[in-house]
Amino acid sequence: MAFSETIRRLITNAWEDGYVCLLGTSGEDGPNISPKGSMMLFDDNHLAYWERSKKQALANLQHDNRVIVVYSNMQAQRDKVLESGILRFYGVAELHESGPVHDAIFARLNERESTHDGADAGVGVLIRIERAQDARGKAIS
Repeated sequence: MAFSETIRRLITNAWEDGYVCLLGTSGEDGPNISPKGSMMLFDDNHLAYWERSKKQALANLQHDNRVIVVYSNMQAQRDKVLESGILRFYGVAELHESGPVHDAIFARLNERESTHDGADAGVGVLIRIERAQDARGKAIS
């Protein structure tokens, strides 16, 4: 999937802009939604984030690696930056506790995420995007 520079910028700057991405997972105890301030478009086929809290989202990913990432920015819709202010990315997550993918995700973190207490002990999460669509069901590009 090829994503526009606008989509790349919005996802990469989501936390700084005040529109943090939400990660939906499912585990033995049911669903969980977690804000992920480090979410980024890693490439045209993957999202990535740095899992530093190592709480429910990580436990759920070890149970079921299917995820949804939701970006919601109604202001971007009102300003006509986006046709729909809600973007959904469905995919499958891979956990990287070490190695080249782990290091590549860490290298792309913004300063706030990479210098946070315990950041260096985090897990890189790479999400292979299976489909991406807005709230109306239109494919995102």
